[in-house]
Order: sequence, then C-alpha cells, then structure tokens
Amino acid sequence: MKPQGTVQGTTINVYVKPNSRQFQVMIKDDVYIVYCREAPVKGKVNRELIKELSRLFGKKVEILSGLTSRNKKILVKNADEAYLSTFKSALS
Repeated sequence: MKPQGTVQGTTINVYVKPNSRQFQVMIKDDVYIVYCREAPVKGKVNRELIKELSRLFGKKVEILSGLTSRNKKILVKNADEAYLSTFKSALS
C-alpha cells in the first residue's frame, strides 16, 4: 500500500524483523521492511522503531496500529508524500 497523506502527516506500512544484527530499512512494493536489533519483548522493538525512524526521517513518528504485530501502520507527522518519496528513492 502506498503512503497516504492525512491531516497530521503521512502513514506508511512497515514490516518489522526483530533480532537482526543491525538496524536497517529497505523498501519492497511500497512496504518498508525494517530490521531491528532488539527482541520483541516488552515493547523494545517498538521503542527502537520509533527512535530510529524519527532519526531517519527527521520528524516525529507514531505507531497507529500493530503494536503487537510485525505489520505496523506508522504515522510520520508533518510529512507529505513527496517528502517520503525522497527516502524511498534513496533506500530502494
């Protein structure tokens, strides 16, 4: 699913792979595949995901759905689709 603009920002779909050697972001078919270092215990992966995506995009990030799932919907606040497309071209 493509990034969707909202009043608050833009939503993206993320698939998380925990327990990876390093934090890494890839894009495949408009889904961000994020390799996280942390284990999926007590929200550690979610905290790492928010911290690292906020640093990557330079914007605040919030998990809208999928707190206990590997498939998540993320809101990148105050970002439009054009802003995220610059990252998409760099990560693809």
